[in-house]
Amino acid sequence: MIARIMGEGQVEIAEGDIDVLNLLDGELEAAIETGDETQFRSKLHALLDKVRQVGKPLPDDSLEPSELILPPADASIDEVRGMLGDSGLIPG
Repeated sequence: MIARIMGEGQVEIAEGDIDVLNLLDGELEAAIETGDETQFRSKLHALLDKVRQVGKPLPDDSLEPSELILPPADASIDEVRGMLGDSGLIPG
């Protein structure tokens, strides 16, 4: 799966890493639902850090279509809430 972190670039994520990302995505959704800014910020950074850790960066000149668009680390709760789909930020 090709993922883009807005403002950072693209990474390729192996199928085997999607489950752990879904767990972090669920924690992020829960923080958004409660409106807890501190928890939201912590969970967003944890998710993005994990994507960076497990993802293989694509070259800057790569034009691969992104299957997943993630918000930047400084996104607000409202911005991320607007990006959520039926299954959160991470499908699956």
